[in-house]
Amino acid sequence: MKIAVVAAAGKAGRKIVREAADRGMDVTAFVRTASEIDGAHTTVVRDIFDLTAEDFAGFDAVVDAFGAWTPETLPQHSTTLTLLCDLLSGTDTRLLIVGGAGSLFVNPEHTACVSDSADFPEGWKPLAAAMAQALGELRARKDVRWTYISPAADFRADGEKTGAYILAGEDFTLNEKGESIISYADYAVAMVDEIESGNHIGQRISVVRK
Repeated sequence: MKIAVVAAAGKAGRKIVREAADRGMDVTAFVRTASEIDGAHTTVVRDIFDLTAEDFAGFDAVVDAFGAWTPETLPQHSTTLTLLCDLLSGTDTRLLIVGGAGSLFVNPEHTACVSDSADFPEGWKPLAAAMAQALGELRARKDVRWTYISPAADFRADGEKTGAYILAGEDFTLNEKGESIISYADYAVAMVDEIESGNHIGQRISVVRK
């Protein structure tokens, strides 16, 4: 398979590139500034807002690993995702998004989310809101073969790779130890599994360590 990883220089992007390359995929890393991306067959230096439809021609899947953290850049979760959707609109190329956990539902009616909980850190609420808005806009797209993958609440950049995870859906899910945790490495395993299977097109799924 031939895949592209956008924002490949980030911690999640790098793990996904390496995991995909280890499985024999032809990986192109798109980065904003020149970086050496372990496992990438090709590296393209281009700002995300300068990408064109031609950049994604011939790819089986595009992974959106974009992240923004400051108040002034948080709206870019929506603008960048809209751009990628527009570029892939009407094509067979799948779009897989590295999502957030704050929008996972905590009640059967799906009216309350993790970020609504009293113990959700106040400082993370703007990020959760920005990512939830982007997800809401994504749900309205019927012209793109998208899959949104939320990590567990405790998303550990330096956690170990176990290769074992629970695949869940829209609901906030705990493992048998009562934990909501996953490493970036295991998240990358789940992401590449989904790239290979294509089982959840037009859906949001979530993953947590076993």
